[in-house]
Amino acid sequence: MTHSTQEAPKPVRLVFELARADNPRLYDELVRFPQGAKRVNRLRVLAYDGLLAQYGVFSLGSAGLAMAPVRGEAATQAAAVTNDVFGHSLSE
Repeated sequence: MTHSTQEAPKPVRLVFELARADNPRLYDELVRFPQGAKRVNRLRVLAYDGLLAQYGVFSLGSAGLAMAPVRGEAATQAAAVTNDVFGHSLSE
């Protein structure tokens, strides 16, 4: 007999070394937190936010500049919304 039980996904365990020369911004952000859970949680948040930005869920920006979404479909939807902003008003 075969069982069609689904196994729970195994957690991903990462152990890595990050030098400031590799990525100064990321290094400076992570070194602000004490070694341990707070630093790991900050890295999780940064990774998840980066993933959402990559898929066009939200745009990153500083000083009023926003990056365009990576995915073509998301970019098309965003352009349609933006174009409608400058269209005719409902009262016309």
